[in-house]
Parts: sequence; structure tokens; C-alpha cells
Amino acid sequence: MNLFEVYKLWDIEPVKGLGTTLWDKNGTEYTDLYGGHAVISVGHCHPHYVSALTEQLGKLGFYSNAVQNSLQKTLAGKLGKASGYDDYSLFLCNSGAEANENAMKLASFHTDRAKVLAFGKAFHGRTSGAVAATDNPKIQSPFNATDHVEFVPLNDIEAAEKALNTRKFAAVIIEGIQGVAGIYEPSDDFLQELRRLCDRTGTVLILDEIQSGYGRTGLFFAHQHAGIRADIITTAKGMANGFPVGGVLISPSFKAEYGMLGTTFGGNHLACTAAIAVLEIFESEHLVENAARMGEYFRQSLCPDGIPVHPIKEYRGRGLMIGIEVKDGYEDLRNRLLFEKHFFTGAAGPKVIRLLPSLTISEETASRFISALKALGNE
Repeated sequence: MNLFEVYKLWDIEPVKGLGTTLWDKNGTEYTDLYGGHAVISVGHCHPHYVSALTEQLGKLGFYSNAVQNSLQKTLAGKLGKASGYDDYSLFLCNSGAEANENAMKLASFHTDRAKVLAFGKAFHGRTSGAVAATDNPKIQSPFNATDHVEFVPLNDIEAAEKALNTRKFAAVIIEGIQGVAGIYEPSDDFLQELRRLCDRTGTVLILDEIQSGYGRTGLFFAHQHAGIRADIITTAKGMANGFPVGGVLISPSFKAEYGMLGTTFGGNHLACTAAIAVLEIFESEHLVENAARMGEYFRQSLCPDGIPVHPIKEYRGRGLMIGIEVKDGYEDLRNRLLFEKHFFTGAAGPKVIRLLPSLTISEETASRFISALKALGNE
């Protein structure tokens, strides 16, 4: 049997990692500034993370949600405290797409409405409901096509108000920062007005913090920069440093009923142990604060006084969720950073480099990347 080839792969195979460093099977060393799509939040092979998972694996790896699992309650308590949503409830699942599916389903149960409002360039996942709320027809099959989802432009409050005034929408779903689109932010004013609009029309506000959450922007969730609270928050990528897990944070205004949601693997013993270890490392090493500090270091180094250095056309993002749009003629810069300078980065189209490093990143590592980018830009 062969693999079903749906990914375009570089001819590089990492086999070992430590912190922000990767080594491939040939022993070549790379610096990881992408973290496997913002997943590696506390660095590769953090000793506390490895120790916690190893110890738990020696006890019990899995049992179903038909029995008590105190690790789930421990995780919920720590996540509530870290995020400022300690009065909310937590539903655990396996991925970001699954978290968004459950969020939209729960909103529909709660409001008895069928429609969801999403935004231009949105990405919410590849499963049926999540991909329907994703603004990319190329990854939607005829099976996913539905009139239950409508799109309006990001930061267009008049368009959002016109739609929500119909009172046909169960929910609005919006990313804290649009990642796949190229690091585009909803403005603070827009989020504040959207919150008020949802309150007025009885619409559930879902914040997709799957990529932008978990401390990446210098606050635990990106929407907290706007000073608002969401009704439902979804999370996944940085939650367990590579172990598959997703979470749905749910307002106390929602009533849980047996059978409403469910999962086989979600919230299993290893997943909870991994997620607990991440939050413990966040607290002991002050990683959310480091994300804010290092994000400012990147900004001041690459866009001093609001003026991007060459060859950057535009610098976008907050904290350690960074989009670098390059000037025409520099579309090969990401590949050159990888193959010539050995820096892993992400992309959003041919001209946008995405930086989503571990929240443990040091100033020394950031400085080496900045120097490499400037050097390649000036060749």
C-alpha cells in the first residue's frame, strides 16, 4: 500500500528535536520557526513534557469516556485559570476541525437556528461543517456545499449587521487572527461591535483560537486584546505540543445534556497529560509573557517605526503569530531561508512567510533569523 499523496513535501525528514532545533536523518541542523503549524508551543522534547507523558504511559494510556478521568478535571481547572475563563465548561475532542464542528453544533442546539456567518478568507478546518465555513471552494466537495453558511468581508460591521439582523444565524464564527489567509486581524473595534451585535440578535459568538490562541499573541487568546468575551472558544494546535487534542470552552449560559456531544478518543489520559504539562510549562517559564516580549522584538527588528526592512512589503500580526509579506521578486525567499540558512518557516501563498515559533524562543534565535532574512534580501 502507498500513501494517498495530498501533501507537497520537501525532501527533508526531521528525526530529532530539542527546543527550537531540529535535526534531519542526515544530521543536518535546522532552526524551527514554524512549529508544525503553531503546534509546538513549548519546544520540541521539553523535559517536563517528556517526563509527564512517559510516566502516564507507564500507568494507563487510554480508557473511554464512560468512566471517571480526573485528568480531564485537572486540565479544565488549569485551562480556566490560565485563560481567564474559569467559569466556562470544557469539552475535549481530538482536533481543531472537530472543535469547530462541536461549537457550531452546540450553537445550533442553543438557538434552534441553522445558519452560520463566517468571514472572507476564513479557514476553520477540513471536516464537513468546518470546511463549509472555510472560504476556499477548492477544498469543498459537492457534499460540503450548503446554504447554511454565508460569508461577509472581515472588518465590515455593516455587512455583518445586515446578515445578523435577519435573526436566522445560530452563530458567528471568526478567527482571533486569520492564519491560513496570511495573518489578517479583526480590528479591536470590529470585535467589540460584533460582540454587541451578537448580544442584540441572540447570536452565539464563536472565537476560533485554534492557531491564534494558547498564548501566541501575548495574551492567552487573541480576542482578549479587544477586551471581549466569546460565548464559545475553540482551541487545538498549541494545546498539547503535538499530541492530538482539541477543546471547546463553553459559556455557563449553555445547558449540557447527555448525548448532546460525544467522542471516543477526546480527553484521553495521554492527551490530558500532554495538555496539563503544557500549561505547567507556560506558568513556570512565563511563556505567554515571553511571546509578547519576543513578538515586540521581531516587530521592532523587522518593522522599526512601522517601516518594514527590505525585502519586506508588509509586516502583520501580534506576538509570535507573524506574517511577512515580501516584495515582488522575492517569492523564493522562504525556500532560500530553508535550504541555504536552515530555517523552517510557514507560508500563506507565494508571498507571505508565516512565523509561528515555539513560545520558548530566545532573542538569540530570533536575531539569527532576522540577520539571515536581511542578508538574503540584500544579495
